Amino acid sequence: MTVHAPIQADFTYGEPACDPAGLPLSVSIYADRGHLRDTMRDDARAAGISIRETATLAGLLEGAARPLGEVVILDCPQADGAMLAALARLDMRAARSGARLIVSTTVDGLDDIFGCMDQSNPQLLVDPSRADRVIALGQLLGGSGGLRLRELSEEDRLVLLRLTEQVGQIAQRLDRLDGGSSPAHEADDRDSAFRFEAPGKSFSGKGDDSERLVRAARPALPDPRMVRRIIRQRQLRARFFDGELFADPAWDMLLDLTSARAEHSRVSVTSLCIASGVPPTTALRWIGQMTEAGLFERVEDDTDRRRAFIALTDKAADGMARYFAELGRSASQLV
Repeated sequence: MTVHAPIQADFTYGEPACDPAGLPLSVSIYADRGHLRDTMRDDARAAGISIRETATLAGLLEGAARPLGEVVILDCPQADGAMLAALARLDMRAARSGARLIVSTTVDGLDDIFGCMDQSNPQLLVDPSRADRVIALGQLLGGSGGLRLRELSEEDRLVLLRLTEQVGQIAQRLDRLDGGSSPAHEADDRDSAFRFEAPGKSFSGKGDDSERLVRAARPALPDPRMVRRIIRQRQLRARFFDGELFADPAWDMLLDLTSARAEHSRVSVTSLCIASGVPPTTALRWIGQMTEAGLFERVEDDTDRRRAFIALTDKAADGMARYFAELGRSASQLV
């Protein structure tokens, strides 16, 4: 058996990682590839997490009632019907127990796994490197669940902070395009991605006794043909320059979803990852941040509960409509 050394640059050793109650964390690891189980085990130990179980995916199928660790890491490149059902059960168990999931898959398996795991907000990775898994573990330990943070490398920490900050700025800009906010409300609502405030000039009451407020008419969404032309123009740059020079995944995804909404079409998570112009695992991090910021939302398929899509929220759609309305005819010249 090959033993892999932990990544020293990503985590520092110290006291065991603990949950909010101060109890040591444990992890359950499921993967069919033995070397991958060993690597994930070593990195979890390096993060101060004790190992509850390491097993193949068959162990996940057979151990429906088996106790889980507070953290579950699994690798599932492809999933048949039985595995998707097992993942859906795992997702529900994690949502009830508060366990945190890190699930890696392939591009081909992403839509199916995304569709069946909608309860526990798992971290999804696509063809991840070892560093991608370590970053996911670091996000989990320092995330909103209150788990104690271990030390990420300075470079990785800056990347995550920059991502969160950029998404917050996008949300604020779209909010201003959506009708703005008065300075009097900004101080009270600065912690919210979108500020909800008292009715202003954009509202009008109907009837003396009615509390119903009607928002003034807003611009329509831009012509999707124009938006698609802008997207093609942006993609054309990669033929002549390194694509990373122009990487702007948040904006590229906003454009793609704006066009889809105007076309009344649905966008799968895989399709949106492709539209982002960055690796799928990076795109999924952006999608998660944009969802938390109130810009994207998950939409279930009414005809097939195993499928789900990504769409703009109404707030984001209104912001994009106002943005293009302010640009007017010059919008078609944007790249």
